[in-house]
Amino acid sequence: MLRGGLWERALAALARHTAVLGPADWLAPETACDWPLAHLPDDHLGPELDGLGLDHAVHRQGETRRKRVLIADMDSTIVQSETLDELAGEAGIKDQIAAITMRSMRGELDFAEALTERVGALKGLEEAALARTLARTRVMPGATRLVRTMRAQGAICWLVSGGFSYFTSHIAKQVGFHADRSNRLCIADGRLTGTVGQPILDRNAKLEALHALCGEAGVAPAEALAVGDGANDLAMIQAAGMGVAFQAKPAVKEAARFRVNRADLTTLLYFQGYRAAEITDRLP
Repeated sequence: MLRGGLWERALAALARHTAVLGPADWLAPETACDWPLAHLPDDHLGPELDGLGLDHAVHRQGETRRKRVLIADMDSTIVQSETLDELAGEAGIKDQIAAITMRSMRGELDFAEALTERVGALKGLEEAALARTLARTRVMPGATRLVRTMRAQGAICWLVSGGFSYFTSHIAKQVGFHADRSNRLCIADGRLTGTVGQPILDRNAKLEALHALCGEAGVAPAEALAVGDGANDLAMIQAAGMGVAFQAKPAVKEAARFRVNRADLTTLLYFQGYRAAEITDRLP
């Protein structure tokens, strides 16, 4: 909560690194506010606010804050887990697969090769394991509010994942996305074959999806919001007008202009200037 000593320290940090032109405009009481600034702050403000435990965004004059397109990663972004790792738990090899996932998301491994290796290790797993994994999958706090509020304001929302269509189709419907794009697990005779349908949706495919969605909406990428946490999200994050690293891997945080390290996905609405009274959990 922005109050008391934390509020005073935040104000002092702003005063050291820029000039505040007026009082705070509260978007949500004691939770999120806008401050008008005389000029862009120097490079030291961000680390100082990070040190206070505050998520923050700086908007340049003339930028359109409210985006007309949302494209979001699924694993560790819209849902709290890595669904492939959880599926591997059904085969008793979660730790082995999770270690590869972490290296891939950090950008240490080629995404397609790492995905092929992990799925290959699941050959023979019964198809019913997918349903059990889905039943354990939990939506990230704020995800439903983010998607449904943007939809209520006319935005087009896609879930685009390097994960698998069995999960994305269910999660997209549950949260309220218009559509989903993802990879396909191959199944035969009720068991995983250990192969992935081609072509594999990787970081380049996510970028292509961003451009396709912007084309469908008739807007430039500057009017898009892209959010993710891993290296395969970085291309779309950097191409979008508001590209957000959400509780992301270090390399992604470093490269993204917008970051959310502590709060939930509702923060992306505040970054766009939405007020608490405009935020909804209902589908339009």
